[in-house]
Amino acid sequence: MAGVDKASVDAGVRAAIAALSRAQDAGRPDDLVALYTADATLELPGADPVVGAAALREAFAAWAPKVPQLHLVGNVVVTPGGPDEATAVSDVAMMQRGESGWAVRIVGRYRDTFLLQGDGWRLHRRSTTFSA
Repeated sequence: MAGVDKASVDAGVRAAIAALSRAQDAGRPDDLVALYTADATLELPGADPVVGAAALREAFAAWAPKVPQLHLVGNVVVTPGGPDEATAVSDVAMMQRGESGWAVRIVGRYRDTFLLQGDGWRLHRRSTTFSA
């Protein structure tokens, strides 16, 4: 796309994805919600969509980790959609540490839409699918 610095978009979206994972793994719902747009939507299999900052904060507070966890996000493909929008598709594995060490608990894929707002990229929509 003319006028869009693809490398800058890619770096910014990847940094946002990493920050989202770290805030979630650390159980910091306020920091996590700050990385979403105010009207963001989170879609998870088998659940109603979580929409808006207040609902996201409530959900992430309820999902705060009880044991150490780590979201490993890779195979990220970022596609600029214009100067202030981008999509990303990423694979994710969520691990938790238990008595016998680390174990993979969830494997899936994120399909994200990001918007450039203020000083950085904010997640506007995340649709998550899980692999068997």
